[in-house]
Amino acid sequence: MEVSRLGLVVHGGRTQAVDAAQVVRAWCEENAVRCTDIDVWRDGGRRGAVDEVAAAGDPDLIVTLGGDGTFLRGARVAAVHDALLLGVNLGRVGFLTEVPACGLRSALDAVLDDRLRVDSRMLLAMRASCRLQMPADMEAWARYGRGPLLPPPQVVPDCTVDAEWGIPLDVTALNDVVLEKLARDRQVSVGVYVSGRLLASYSADALLVATPTGSTAYSFAAGGPVVSPRAEALVFTPVAPHMAFNRSVVTAPDEPVGLRVLERSGPAAVSVDGQLRGVLRAGNWIGVYAAPRRLRAVRLGPMDFYGRLRDRMNLTDAPAAVADGSPPPLWSVTTPPPGDLAHLALPSSSEDTSPRL
Repeated sequence: MEVSRLGLVVHGGRTQAVDAAQVVRAWCEENAVRCTDIDVWRDGGRRGAVDEVAAAGDPDLIVTLGGDGTFLRGARVAAVHDALLLGVNLGRVGFLTEVPACGLRSALDAVLDDRLRVDSRMLLAMRASCRLQMPADMEAWARYGRGPLLPPPQVVPDCTVDAEWGIPLDVTALNDVVLEKLARDRQVSVGVYVSGRLLASYSADALLVATPTGSTAYSFAAGGPVVSPRAEALVFTPVAPHMAFNRSVVTAPDEPVGLRVLERSGPAAVSVDGQLRGVLRAGNWIGVYAAPRRLRAVRLGPMDFYGRLRDRMNLTDAPAAVADGSPPPLWSVTTPPPGDLAHLALPSSSEDTSPRL
């Protein structure tokens, strides 16, 4: 593919990421690619995704150097301009990132030579009964130990706004949208709607809506299911609910999830991919749904999501399962699938699952 403009998102707190950024800049100079740093905390403030993209000169490719948090920062920018996103893993977990640090230069060459695959990932969008704002007395508390907060979400232009359907907010989430309590001694009470119909009213620490990609993040920690990132679904998960029904609900991608703060509830914070974006009061609501646009993430080899799941979650085989025999093979088949299974994703053990660098 033609890459003429590259945007660089760097975790400045990691020496390895800063060093890797020099490798990217050198590669760009060698290949006549304009490289621009996307610095969300420049000049003592913080820019929204639209301003970041404009400052970066509408890049064709965005490269993130850090962990999954850095990847999420890059995803927010890439989704605005439909740019490709390449994540380099310099973090502790690396569920989202694709390339190890040692393969950075080879990965850039592979992208330039069009030796890549593109994953299309679901994103979440949001409507709300009101503009999201951060109360002035909460600003200092919310920033404690962190950089500046993101600016309040803007209203999406050229979209219908009315009392029933709410305000379309310029919000994009790759992982999840979370509604959570602000006071330790007071849970949020929320009516949860699926496709406009009441599912149940919850009193809980938090309620979240995740994408399949985000199913291994906060939703997983709250007891939610692991969902293949290739799936098309929304995952609703309550966190510490005061009710017997504490299970996740998986909805179809065209079934939006609405969260309405009830009359006697405490205030609720709205977070998008871990970033605090505003506070809701009683009577306010948000609607979370599959966004019309997608994230285009670069992949350099066959997806091995379940191998990554086994590795990142340190999954081990039950001793009782292998007590009387040998551990099972990592791949259960060694030959190509027969004709009636050829349409399924069933790689053989001979298929190379390492990045094509």
